[in-house]
Amino acid sequence: MFALVDCKNFYVSCEQLFRPELRGKPVVVLSNNDGCAVSRSNEAKALGIKMGEPYFKLRDLVAREGLIVCSSNYALYADLSSRVMRTLRTMAPRVEIYSIDEVFLDLRGFQGDLEQLGREIRAKVLREVGIPVGVGIAPTKTLSKLASWASKKWPATGGVVDLRAPARQKRLLALADVGEIWGVGRRTSAHLAEMGVTTAAQLSQFDLKTLRRRFNVNLERTARELAGEPCFALDDGPEAKQMIACTRSFGERKFTLEELQVAVTGYATRAAEKLRAQRHLCQVLQVFVRTSPFDERGEHYSRSTIVQLPYPSSDTRDLVAGALEGLAGIYRHGPAYAKAGVVLMDFVQPGRFTPDLFAPAPRPGSERVMAVMDAINAKQGRGAIRPARLAADLGFSMKRERLSPRYTTSWSELLQVRC
Repeated sequence: MFALVDCKNFYVSCEQLFRPELRGKPVVVLSNNDGCAVSRSNEAKALGIKMGEPYFKLRDLVAREGLIVCSSNYALYADLSSRVMRTLRTMAPRVEIYSIDEVFLDLRGFQGDLEQLGREIRAKVLREVGIPVGVGIAPTKTLSKLASWASKKWPATGGVVDLRAPARQKRLLALADVGEIWGVGRRTSAHLAEMGVTTAAQLSQFDLKTLRRRFNVNLERTARELAGEPCFALDDGPEAKQMIACTRSFGERKFTLEELQVAVTGYATRAAEKLRAQRHLCQVLQVFVRTSPFDERGEHYSRSTIVQLPYPSSDTRDLVAGALEGLAGIYRHGPAYAKAGVVLMDFVQPGRFTPDLFAPAPRPGSERVMAVMDAINAKQGRGAIRPARLAADLGFSMKRERLSPRYTTSWSELLQVRC
């Protein structure tokens, strides 16, 4: 039995926790460089603001509807997330942190009323951290994810949906669009719609062999889970990462190769950290640069290239070298570049691949060097050890004109109360 605990409108809830004047008002939190809406209050959703909607489309709502806009305060959000996770670890013997605002709890062996347990979880997190959460309880992870979605969609549930009863599962599956299912993306939803599958109920009843043949084994397992058959254990899910992307829109336009090299080095460095965290090696990477389609200062330019690494690697030095090689091939002097990125792909596990007899030998001691670097950065802060091309901020400085204080992680920005 699983419970999925999901923080409601997490980024917005973090802002409202220290700024109570924001409660009950339309609020959005913007992405990197104040680009687009990534978190919305219920009042903002009622205005029709969509997830990912660019900020320039929302400016009229600021004056007309009183929309309040905040920049992403990642230091604050990460700290409050860790506090939520610590609280939840006291409520269950095993937990899986799925994302910054979602946690799976293992409820096997619990006796008593699980729905009441869900309400106790909500009350404890709200009391100890101040963040509202929804709780979905079900015999499979996919159903618990769907139950959590229902707890947010229908306020009458009180923030807790218990799907242990087959009759309740059947009702919710009939109401849920297939696109709301965990692991079913937009492309898969479109293909399923062409096959006449538009609801979770229809997917749960679809022929499993056809799903495996037309899509993959993960979608088949998702359908089984919707039917109540557990297929994903804790620390397991429908989608293993097939690629890692680190991209960023620039706060200011970049014009020179040197500026782009700094940015791409930073992205490759961060992507390498993520790759090592999931214990994989990368064989191929992609680099891209582009101008903004909304920029009237010149023609739109967008190019990308694929770089085959000489051997599978998670060494920052190898990935940076490959990324810079790709960048040199696609850079063109003149355009005002607005965005760049590095995408790692074609992963293998260490010791589980056949090396190329004619390829260069990997760097000696690479694994130990990277382990020491990661350990120091974990203790001293990201970027304590980094490629010499990078400044201390790893080239990730962002435009955040509406940034709130780091109330919980900076002595100089503690909340001040005047009595």
